Amino acid sequence: MLDRTEATRTTEDQGCLRWVLAVPLVLLHLVAAWFCYTALTIEPGGSWDDDARAGIVLSCLLTLVASGLALLITLAPSVRRTMGRWWLAPPVVLGVVAAVRWATTG
Repeated sequence: MLDRTEATRTTEDQGCLRWVLAVPLVLLHLVAAWFCYTALTIEPGGSWDDDARAGIVLSCLLTLVASGLALLITLAPSVRRTMGRWWLAPPVVLGVVAAVRWATTG
């Protein structure tokens, strides 16, 4: 049976581990959100504006890469146990938005 100090140490270790795992995940989510934002705000000037379309595709691709990396980290069993399932939502939502924007880029 765990005594009080050992139980407290375990709780403190989990809290520290959450911070260690949360910081890179939040940074990846912010990077993905930035690229998703740029993909949504770039608008081609006309049917001739291939550069804007290339910028949209690149932003969508970078969003998908950052979201995919965050999703892979979150799906690791040790991270999932420590962080919880709601951490899966940001990369999935950002990835879906980027994929839809990429697919609707004419």
